[in-house]
Amino acid sequence: MQSTFNQNSLREQQHPLISRLANSIERLWGQYLDLQPYHLPDDLGYIEGRLEGERLTIENRCYQTPQFRKMHLELAKVGSGLDILHCVMFPRSSFALPMFGTDLVGGRGRIGAAIVDLSPLSGDRTLPENYHRVLQELPQNQFSQPRDIPAWGDIFSEFCLFVRPANEQEEDLFLSRVETYMELHCQSAIAQTPVSPEQQIQIINAQRHYCQQQQQNDKTRRVLEKAFGEEWAERYMTTVLFDTPED
Repeated sequence: MQSTFNQNSLREQQHPLISRLANSIERLWGQYLDLQPYHLPDDLGYIEGRLEGERLTIENRCYQTPQFRKMHLELAKVGSGLDILHCVMFPRSSFALPMFGTDLVGGRGRIGAAIVDLSPLSGDRTLPENYHRVLQELPQNQFSQPRDIPAWGDIFSEFCLFVRPANEQEEDLFLSRVETYMELHCQSAIAQTPVSPEQQIQIINAQRHYCQQQQQNDKTRRVLEKAFGEEWAERYMTTVLFDTPED
């Protein structure tokens, strides 16, 4: 499918780094991958609600490819005080690929949290050699305000970057780092061959663990519960954000 991304997007109202990153993600997906639609439940594609008197808007775009069972880009906005980008690429269990994920959280004109990782799904919790070779050559300590990995973050790799960009230069550096991770990931994916059935079982279990750990993110869950209630939040967390793979 030719990538045809609707430019009428929530990103036009969000922090410039979120808009730039969303555009870059879709550009790289369209450049490297054979995109097909991934259908979410009808009521979970575009969502509006209220959070503490502010308008909450969520926009979801999902695709699939021969290598990825689901590629999810979520943009969210709460009034004028909170902007969010969330992106995860879920590999098909027949390919030995890590999980790509990136998030931006900002408001009042600055980004407070920026994270990107290629999280291993291998039995020994290490990235494939070609990933490790490229990532270890990237410059280190380019950011003045690193952030601590959350307690549930044992799923992340040694190359997980979690920072608070201090200025526009660091925002540019973060955008460049995400593009490097994603380009490496897309290039590796299209060169993959399917794994054995035994490896496939291990990959399914590792991906389930990744999703279960991410579902423990209390900050995300609290926002959704406040706006839509506990039952809706649970459905959204386990259907849209971090659905676990089937056997």
